[in-house]
Amino acid sequence: MNNNATTVYVIDDDDAVRESLSWLLESVGLKVETYADARSFLAHITTSQTNGCVVTDVRMPGMSGLELQTELTERQIGLPVIIITG
Repeated sequence: MNNNATTVYVIDDDDAVRESLSWLLESVGLKVETYADARSFLAHITTSQTNGCVVTDVRMPGMSGLELQTELTERQIGLPVIIITG
């Protein structure tokens, strides 16, 4: 990952939601990375990645969006988090 690029990280267990959000965000010129679950995202993110934001579903198997936000805070990863639900 390019630590200087502004990236929107989309985390959602629903394939259709991930794909549609990715398409929408990319259509306005944003760089997007998608993950099917919070743990996959956490395995790739580092504390040096501070440009961008997280868009995550509130309810997902394994780790919810709220639990993800707590984990990011505990790891001192200062990305803003937008929590969505459908």
